[in-house]
Amino acid sequence: MDDATSGVGVLDKAAAVLSALEHQPLTLAGLVTATGLARPTAHRLAVALEFHRFVGRDLQGRFVLGPRLLELADSAGEDPLLATAGPVLTRLRDITGESAQLFRRQGDIRICVAAVERPHGLRDTVPLGAQLSMKAGSAAQVLLAWEEPDRIGKLLADSVFTEATLQTVRRRGWAQSVAEREAGVASVSAPVLAPSGRILAAISCSGPIERLSRHPGRLHGAAVMAAAERLSEVLKRSGSTE
Repeated sequence: MDDATSGVGVLDKAAAVLSALEHQPLTLAGLVTATGLARPTAHRLAVALEFHRFVGRDLQGRFVLGPRLLELADSAGEDPLLATAGPVLTRLRDITGESAQLFRRQGDIRICVAAVERPHGLRDTVPLGAQLSMKAGSAAQVLLAWEEPDRIGKLLADSVFTEATLQTVRRRGWAQSVAEREAGVASVSAPVLAPSGRILAAISCSGPIERLSRHPGRLHGAAVMAAAERLSEVLKRSGSTE
């Protein structure tokens, strides 16, 4: 038996599909190229994995890793970022009075990997596993502002914000958006960074413009940045980041 296989063909092929999606979203044709599987086989496995939420679709209909993987990692405690995020997000919510989220980038989408809702009143619900655009929103700004230039690709050209916006975000340490992704909603985000400076995630608070105003960063920029720094420091102490 080949060391690269388990001997259970269907599982090996499903693992190949998931591995191919680890770095970027793929069309069916891209999945076939990346895995070497026959087109009908790749399609059948991807759709089956999608049914069980191990695979999802992005805004362009391409296959991406699905929210079930995040849920399993969280339950198993294998992801230090997710294991640590809960108390930090809860504290941020309590300080700001607004919903708090943690986003990771996957190709040209960002995924909500953790969220804490405000306990009462009008909410801005971003459910766990939600896949949002990288072309708008304060978390998208943050995830691109600290990204390597060669990993940004064409996203910036199609975004509602500009390179000048990202330069401002890097300089002050947080980003804000007002009705950028969704009408009536404002948000503030800051980067969770590894000691090397590599971007790990974006931590955010969001809510109605009526509460956050047209300048949400003035209200909550410092609190969101402090939460991001706290999460970065906890991960550093645990030895979980580069």
